[in-house]
Amino acid sequence: MISFKEFRPDGNTPIYLQIVDYVRRGIAFGGIPDGDELPSRRALSVLLGINPNTVQRAFGMLEEEGLISSSHGVTSTVTAPPRRVEELREEFLASDVKAAAAMLKRSGLSLEQAAALLAAYWEEAEK
Repeated sequence: MISFKEFRPDGNTPIYLQIVDYVRRGIAFGGIPDGDELPSRRALSVLLGINPNTVQRAFGMLEEEGLISSSHGVTSTVTAPPRRVEELREEFLASDVKAAAAMLKRSGLSLEQAAALLAAYWEEAEK
């Protein structure tokens, strides 16, 4: 069962889009494996303190993307084929790296300084 314990609404983006992003990122980076079950719409709405229709909207978007499948009266499960998982991963990595590069450039760092900073944290992340 997919846990939403680490889900933290940010207040700036509609909650249904945050749910979609949370599940998509979990699928992309291995935290949510294929075949994993999602909480029921009602249970998730209670857990997050939101309207069940909001959860329904998020699940509908995930179904349209082919990332989950649902049957009436049955729990929803992740149905992400490996190719789609890789596409999601590449999409998130590109977006995250672009945002980091823009922030580093705005801070006035040269490419060499930014690369050195990345290298330092790269080594630290392995520990």
